[in-house]
Amino acid sequence: MAMIVCAVCLVAFHLALIFWGLVPNLVSRPLHLALALPWIFLFTKDGSRARASGVVLCVAGVAASLWVAWQHSALGDQYGILEGDFQVVIAAVLLIVVLEAARRSIGWPLPMVALLALLYGLFGQYIPGEFGHSGTPLASYLGTLTIAEGGIWGSLTGVSVSVVAIFVIFGAVLNAGEAGQGFMNIASAAAGRLKGGAGKVSVISSALFGSISGSASANVASTGAITLPAMTRLGYPKRLAAAIEAVASSGGQIMPPLMGAGAFVMVELTGVPYTAIMAAALLPALLYFFAVWIGINAYAGRYELAGLAVEDRPNLRLVLITSAFFAIPFAALIWGMFVANLTPQYAASLAILVGFVMLFFHADGRFDLARTVVRLENAVVNAARQVSMIAAIIICASIIIGVLSITGLGVKITSLILSASGGLLWPSLFLTALACLVLGMEVPTTAAYVICVSVAGPALSKLGLEPLQAHLFVFWFALLSTITPPVCGAVFIAAGMIGENWLKVALTAMSLGVGLYIIPLTMIANPSIMSIATDPVYALLAMIQIGLGLALISYALIGAYSHLLRLGLGLSGLLVLFAPVLLGALSY
Repeated sequence: MAMIVCAVCLVAFHLALIFWGLVPNLVSRPLHLALALPWIFLFTKDGSRARASGVVLCVAGVAASLWVAWQHSALGDQYGILEGDFQVVIAAVLLIVVLEAARRSIGWPLPMVALLALLYGLFGQYIPGEFGHSGTPLASYLGTLTIAEGGIWGSLTGVSVSVVAIFVIFGAVLNAGEAGQGFMNIASAAAGRLKGGAGKVSVISSALFGSISGSASANVASTGAITLPAMTRLGYPKRLAAAIEAVASSGGQIMPPLMGAGAFVMVELTGVPYTAIMAAALLPALLYFFAVWIGINAYAGRYELAGLAVEDRPNLRLVLITSAFFAIPFAALIWGMFVANLTPQYAASLAILVGFVMLFFHADGRFDLARTVVRLENAVVNAARQVSMIAAIIICASIIIGVLSITGLGVKITSLILSASGGLLWPSLFLTALACLVLGMEVPTTAAYVICVSVAGPALSKLGLEPLQAHLFVFWFALLSTITPPVCGAVFIAAGMIGENWLKVALTAMSLGVGLYIIPLTMIANPSIMSIATDPVYALLAMIQIGLGLALISYALIGAYSHLLRLGLGLSGLLVLFAPVLLGALSY
């Protein structure tokens, strides 16, 4: 019962913020953390020792957060400088709780990076050379991070409070009903009869489901429970079935509207409107799934994979009924943003209301109050869990951003990238991509994106990239670790579900998901691909060009039987993809 009450409070608070008007940041953001902490420290399945320490940390963290919210007016007059030992204790408690909350949510890597950043801020003045700093008084350093809007209560936390939470609630409401089955049914009806149909069903359903879940792991676990058995029944090799599911599910984080919360963080960091980011991200995301589709076609020809049997495909009536459970709320969301010109928060609130009403309806046409109550409980509980996990990630990442700003380390790393690349764009891009891949192996995509773009983004901008180009490039490469060894979360889950060696699955996934490695580079080589909203003709021409190049490379990796043909197709694909860069270099 306590869990349901806490979940309802968290959901109600974030929805109410939209309609309350202006709420001080040092009120809304600390309350956001206070409502999230019970889900990280109390409502878990940890052992008794972890639960006992969780109670202490939760109480301390909630009390410190509430104190900041209560004293927000007086703290605003302190300009980020702590006054007295009590405030130093409050600051220490908040930092410790945030680090431990992130550790319990996603493991050691992100909080370890944040801890190293904190230590750098405290002792960096003792580091010789250009990577040292002049030092900051303790009261000012800790105060900026904990009682002002320069650290854990910074703009990234504001994104988590005001936008990310709302869309996560929207996704949880949809998932609590029959929207997931609707995704599967419409995908089965659209692609089930095609060659390699079960794999293509996985692609479509994962794109649809991933667009609201924003999590590759959640996507694999949900859609994979249906698509993996279907593929194995139809004779798919286990490594191929698991690879298709992992690759398709990873695309959810680059597919608008949610993009794993990355789109909303991007709004804050770039100043570009949310709708413009969605438009810029749409065609590259579609190209990613197109490349996966082409790869499945090639494998289907190699293994003679048939489509779904007629009895396994839903009839038209069932497709229409179940698809309404996601189509109607999605239509409300799109109408609110693009027709009524509402803010994303207001549009999402409208969609949540529609989705809430849809929870009272069932595909079998029966009214079942008990089933509706279970759905409502699942919606608020899952929303609270997901909002809290994202809050832990973003607030912990905000420590790193705060330290970079206070110490000037971000500027120094930018200078290092520029000097290491000789001031050339493409070497800088490859250095940034490598950093994203390494960091993405250790922390979630959104956190890896935030950290990488904070240190590499300014360097890329200085080399001539538009902000949105640089941010989408970094975001895509932060996603590589979902299918790239040695740490490939989506692959591990899919391989475990089907009982296959994860390395075999990973190698197959890398060939299927080749677009994940290439498309970010084509955004730089041919930026027209991101201009569908402003210049649709050039955007569609760029899409055709990039699609042709991806198809050639995909067949070179999967479909070609001779090494010579593979080499020819691969080189032709690269030539088509990067023709704008080559032509520009020749003219220069």
